[in-house]
Amino acid sequence: MRVAIYARFSTDMQRDASIEDQERQCHRLIENKGWRHVRTFSDRGISGASHTRPGYQDLLSFVREGACDVVVAESIDRLSRDQEHIAGFYKAMAFQGVIIVTVGEGLINELHIGLKGTMSALYLKDLAQKTKRGLEGRVAKGKSGGGNAYGYSVVPGDERGDRVINEGEARIVRRIHEEFANGKSPKQIARDLNKDRIPAPRTRLWRDSAIRGHVRRGTGILNNELYIGRLVWNRQRYIKDPETGKRVSRRNGIDEIQVSEVPHLRIIGDELWKRVKQRQQEIWRAHNRPAKKQPDFWQARRPVHILSDKA
Repeated sequence: MRVAIYARFSTDMQRDASIEDQERQCHRLIENKGWRHVRTFSDRGISGASHTRPGYQDLLSFVREGACDVVVAESIDRLSRDQEHIAGFYKAMAFQGVIIVTVGEGLINELHIGLKGTMSALYLKDLAQKTKRGLEGRVAKGKSGGGNAYGYSVVPGDERGDRVINEGEARIVRRIHEEFANGKSPKQIARDLNKDRIPAPRTRLWRDSAIRGHVRRGTGILNNELYIGRLVWNRQRYIKDPETGKRVSRRNGIDEIQVSEVPHLRIIGDELWKRVKQRQQEIWRAHNRPAKKQPDFWQARRPVHILSDKA
């Protein structure tokens, strides 16, 4: 029997040696069965809720080529934690005449798929709730709810989530707000920053999209309320599109948004912030002003004579 091994560790278990640990257990099972190992597939640091994992997709292609008779993994949840995907994987293996064997459950059948698939889905839901609960507590204390904004530096140490103003970047934040309030466009501001060789937050060059962002979502340099000492968290949530497997953002309700006052992180004064918001409103009104309505055909004055343009 030709055997393919699949191993995976997810972002909630960040230990690279985990792959080797899983492989060792799978090899022991293969030796006890007297089977022959032909290839190993693995994904490192990728959630089992995603089916777009490179190693997982390579395994599917390998099976479709008829290159193995058995797929071995440490447990079913290493293959997938999504009910729909694990059921689809089982059907695909059955169609190819390939059996699934795990170290923890043994030979996998429909009962395993139903029970373990449900348990894995409940585990993911429970993990998401606990993670959100922990983040809410951090935000309530004025700490970061994830990621860091331009203009701030992370405070090193065991206590995560603390940050301080980065004076060098803070000057650029003030410059961007001043120039926008005084009439410059985000594209002009980005061009001048690049001309002055000022490093951009994440990319090599400044882009106007990083400056203007999205007003309602609070993204971009001009919309981040942290610059006026307000930490806003949970504006939006992400859900997975069942067709593409990609995460799509959805705006949360006002009652779900959490705001904490962090005056020690203020970079922009109220007057400057107000000027920026006023200009944004003026630009929005200009772009959304309805076009001048043309007079109805029967209301327009028409020439008296058919071949004349004179009324």
